[in-house]
Amino acid sequence: MPTKDFTVFDSDSHVVEPPALWETYLDPEYRTLGKHALWRQEGKTGAYLKVNGEMFRDRSNPNLPRHALWRPGMDWDAVGALDPQVKHPAAAGASDAQARLADMDAMGVDQALLYPTWFAEGFFLVRDPDVAYALARAYNDWIAEFCKAAPERLYAAAILPLQNMDFALEELARVARLQPTFRAVFIRPMFVEDRYLNHPYYDPLWAELERLGIAAAVHPTPGLWNPEWTSHGPFIEKVKERLAQPPVPGGGGGPFAGGSGGAGQSITFIGATPLGHPLAPILAPWLDNHMFVGSTLIGFTVMERYPAMKVVVAHGKASWMQEVLEKMEASTRVIPLLHHYPVSTEPEEMWEHGNVMLGFDAEERLIQKLPQEFAHKVVWGSRYPHHDTTSAWDALARLRAANVPEALIAQMMGGNAARQFAV
Repeated sequence: MPTKDFTVFDSDSHVVEPPALWETYLDPEYRTLGKHALWRQEGKTGAYLKVNGEMFRDRSNPNLPRHALWRPGMDWDAVGALDPQVKHPAAAGASDAQARLADMDAMGVDQALLYPTWFAEGFFLVRDPDVAYALARAYNDWIAEFCKAAPERLYAAAILPLQNMDFALEELARVARLQPTFRAVFIRPMFVEDRYLNHPYYDPLWAELERLGIAAAVHPTPGLWNPEWTSHGPFIEKVKERLAQPPVPGGGGGPFAGGSGGAGQSITFIGATPLGHPLAPILAPWLDNHMFVGSTLIGFTVMERYPAMKVVVAHGKASWMQEVLEKMEASTRVIPLLHHYPVSTEPEEMWEHGNVMLGFDAEERLIQKLPQEFAHKVVWGSRYPHHDTTSAWDALARLRAANVPEALIAQMMGGNAARQFAV
């Protein structure tokens, strides 16, 4: 096993919200409305997420809780080899702080920033702003209690009721007083009430985050239970479902044909067998991050207008950023950007001057080959306890095998995050 003599900070890990959040931490007067607005039901034979009273059943194998399937010692082959006919429990560390700390020890993780799971998927769709405010307080109180198990190791990204900016700013002021727990605010790159994050509606939030020194922790989710066009995930799943359509009566061979189609023979279509895993978790995160960075931070000059605001864009990998900057630089030279906020610097310069970091994992080949290009702008994340989790030991082994200098590894695996989250 590798060793280390520096602090590792996990900038992308998750909790799974337990029923107690609704049943204990939610204000009694809002418990019925809160469970109507947002609720996760885990049953013996299936599960669903409820948003605004509408139930969205899980469409993947209920025996494999992919949101919390990984445990220390497992690699991806071990996860893939799990028997899908057997019910596998969710990782205890997803909801229990002491189990979480034990898993962090085994993973080589010293400190971690915690993101939500079901609140990430459904909270910003809640229509009633008063209920959203109550749910946000309940989540923040629950996660604050969770982090008290080890206040120098566990930190949280707070939930804000963006459905009403006055409520959001009130809750931001409250969590800012609950330190050292809250080092960031969770921002999902999506449309909320048909407004994207580049809308002037959000300017008071960016200004207050800058003033308080609390980071905007941007983290996409697949959006599997969300209406189309809230983010990229629902559209990706819509395309995937076309592959699960039954054969068209009387159809011929075509691109989906699996047989010869001769006389007396039936034609087998690939689409007749549904894919076993959603595509949105694969494709949506980096697409959502692209749109946020390109349209909000750079295109609408949030980085330029709030230069001291700290941002971490997690989960969607990091090596795509260079290509986005190249394209935006070309576009700003040949296509005038006409909007409310004139761009006074080029995208590359804005990115270098902006106080923004991207999440990475050690699987990214470009970062292994060109670490000097990324080392000052990335933070590492494990994705614990998702099924594609990797440990700090995995990351250290890969970076060292690629001959990345030890000082850069320490910066990428912990130093940058400690500075960005003011830990």
